[in-house]
Amino acid sequence: MIKDTKLAVLIDGDNIPAKYVKEMMEEITKYGTPTIKRIYGDWTRPDLTKWKKILLENAINPIQQYSYTTGKNATDSAMIIDAMDILYSEKVNGFCLVSSDSDFTKLATRLREAGMVVYGIGEKKTPDPFIVACDKFIYLEILNTDNTKKDAKGESNKPSLDKITPKIIRLLKNSVSDAADEDGWAFLGDVGSLILKKQPNFDSRNFGFEKLTPMFKSLKHFEIEQRDQNNKKFKLVYVRNK
Repeated sequence: MIKDTKLAVLIDGDNIPAKYVKEMMEEITKYGTPTIKRIYGDWTRPDLTKWKKILLENAINPIQQYSYTTGKNATDSAMIIDAMDILYSEKVNGFCLVSSDSDFTKLATRLREAGMVVYGIGEKKTPDPFIVACDKFIYLEILNTDNTKKDAKGESNKPSLDKITPKIIRLLKNSVSDAADEDGWAFLGDVGSLILKKQPNFDSRNFGFEKLTPMFKSLKHFEIEQRDQNNKKFKLVYVRNK
């Protein structure tokens, strides 16, 4: 991740709930500076009026796209055309495509072929082809951490966490082995990068852990070692399969 990466943030307004925008924009700043922020939709539709205040608060530029034909998604086409124009303008180093729609799979692939880093953001219903076409994919549900309202039964509607299945354990163990030195130890930062290359939608927050380190510490399959650095306050974390 390059801190001074300039990102173009393109949002499918027909496909993304407005309630996630604040947390989403905060998440994006972890990966770079959003220098272009656009959202696409038919703003004449009554159901999109709730976006107005949110767009002003986050300095997102709404792009009007009329729905010319029933059943055809004109928003997708406008967003794809803009993305290619931005790519050739050479004003950014990467893209953040915000949608749960698999129609953007080919766009993500094309942008990466051009050397752009591509972050995808969408709901958990997002099809796998779009997810794997991105360098990293983030689920919106894990960002809306303040959503603690009760449903009709009085139960919290916080998003349910994913289970750490045997398949996930294999992913972690294999990634540690692939990144390990001759003694079996692997720098956790390298392990995390390798996991993302194998599975772009992997995120420790999906399993209830803010960071990768506590997730590994919670699992009996691994041992953790913290190593001092010369003249530096923080320690490097290494992991090894048991």
